[in-house]
Amino acid sequence: MTNFDSVQSYMRDQRIDAWLVYDFRGNNPVLAQLLPGQRWTTRRAALFIPSSGEPVLLNHGIDDPSFKSVTIRRERYLTWQDLRNWLARAVAGRNRVAMEYAPGCTLPVVSIVDAGTVELVRSLGVEVVSSANLIQVCVARWSPEAQTNHATASCQVAGIKDEAFDFIRKKHAAKQPVTEYEVQQFIMQRFAANGLETPDPPICAVNAHSGDPHYEPTAAVSSPIQPNDWVLIDLWARRPGNENIFSDITWVGFAGRDVPAHHRKVFDTVKRARDACLQAAVAAHQQKLIVQGWQLDDAARNEIIKAGFEHGIRHRTGHSLSAGDKVHGIGVNLDNLETHDTRDVLPGLGFTIEPGIYLPEFGVRLEINVFVDPQKGPVATSTIQNEIVLIA
Repeated sequence: MTNFDSVQSYMRDQRIDAWLVYDFRGNNPVLAQLLPGQRWTTRRAALFIPSSGEPVLLNHGIDDPSFKSVTIRRERYLTWQDLRNWLARAVAGRNRVAMEYAPGCTLPVVSIVDAGTVELVRSLGVEVVSSANLIQVCVARWSPEAQTNHATASCQVAGIKDEAFDFIRKKHAAKQPVTEYEVQQFIMQRFAANGLETPDPPICAVNAHSGDPHYEPTAAVSSPIQPNDWVLIDLWARRPGNENIFSDITWVGFAGRDVPAHHRKVFDTVKRARDACLQAAVAAHQQKLIVQGWQLDDAARNEIIKAGFEHGIRHRTGHSLSAGDKVHGIGVNLDNLETHDTRDVLPGLGFTIEPGIYLPEFGVRLEINVFVDPQKGPVATSTIQNEIVLIA
């Protein structure tokens, strides 16, 4: 079970009186991460975490078996009046209560609780504020074990990336055909051989396909990789277990020796954007400033805009890396494009920096992983590409 001491301390610092984690039929993944366990619920449940004192879980009596492993204090309700009265007692005398809510749905990943339930809690005389940063403090921070396992996975994923480019290189040297799908399957085999897991196969994208951020080769749809082609490889994997963090990187290469000038210009622009983002995060730590996700997105995207490639921007600069079942974590994203992410980049969090320029004929994305070390500040935990890989 989660230790709530750190998040309760943070709540007191932020003048938040309590955190109400509301769930209906398993729709709130935050509850599942705060109280791990396999469960199937049919009624409403609520975890109430005061800024000081003992947390308590309310569940319907029918769902008792699903919460039998929970060790915190539990209470039960039967009727809707019981539920409402319990909520009224819980928030009585409090001013600010956090929920999985974001004003104006500015953060869809946090806007989980339905509007009617938020209205109900407000009607009890409290201000409802967002739990966005509480989720980060309590769920998204990396444990020491996760840091260690991420470092191991990062080394393995980097090595497999090199092997994938070499796989293409050897095929060309032997004058044998090779396709995007074959490279993808080669990477999957190497993941398995190294004891890594991934929920989805990696991306190998050639030429125009690399200009599509979410292109995925399949056995039915896959292009050959020929001499003088542009190749993008995006791969992600972790040590097995939802408590571990994915290593998620993207590199690009050219199947020849003389990289076209336009490709190099786009590569250099994306590299400047990536580095500007990391430098902004480091500078904020050195100046003891709190930086937010949207600001780091701007730091990268402004470099792309200044270079005249604004038309090639297709997505935010980065996503959270945290424990859980998804590659994209539950913490702060580097985003002022798709959303205005005002979550703080707090110590103990991880994220990707992956600016990209996507053109009709090719695309460039350079993705690295970053961990905000409480003492050192933001540090890259993955390999960093500074030169185009020559696959020749």
